Amino acid sequence: MTAATTPSGRAAPRGRIDKRQAILDAAFAVFARLGYENAGVREIADEAGVAKLTVYNHFKDKENLFRHTVESAADSVMAENLAVAERLRSPGDDLRAALKDMACQMLQVCCSERARALKWLMYAQVGGFVDLIETVQKRTYGRLAEALADRLARLSLDGRLRPCDPALAAEQFLTLLTGPMDARSRLGTRAVPAAETHAVAEAAVDTFLRAYGPAS
Repeated sequence: MTAATTPSGRAAPRGRIDKRQAILDAAFAVFARLGYENAGVREIADEAGVAKLTVYNHFKDKENLFRHTVESAADSVMAENLAVAERLRSPGDDLRAALKDMACQMLQVCCSERARALKWLMYAQVGGFVDLIETVQKRTYGRLAEALADRLARLSLDGRLRPCDPALAAEQFLTLLTGPMDARSRLGTRAVPAAETHAVAEAAVDTFLRAYGPAS
């Protein structure tokens, strides 16, 4: 994206919203690299290309900045997953293929650098930011489960799945994905080969359809 320019041809100063997002992006990179305790506001300001005072003007202190940073990262990861879940609104004739494609895409998001860094930040700060961990869980897993439950409810009403509790079905589908992936990735410390990711998705969809597929 090119920077906006003034009539004189000079680059226009970034707006408050742009600076805020630049700080959040920089803060996530620094927190992920150094951890909460070792990360300093100076390093974050330098990474964002702003003055240290600008960071404080937007976020008051490091703790507040960390909270907003984690929430922003969680929203970013969730937006990707919600876009994937939306594909199930029109799955086409081959429901198994549509579910597998969705599962593979969700696992790719789960294994992305941002998602893994977010998970590790939460693990590392489990004792100091308990309320934030709950917020992140609601913004990520909670919202995805709700969206997936809505898609599964529609499929059930259309007779493409058995009559079911869609919230429970969504929870079980996500568990079939995240459980094996957490184990194979060693809680995000190991890169999972594409073949393994596809195998996890295939097994999850197979198990799910055995439980919720329409009666033959």
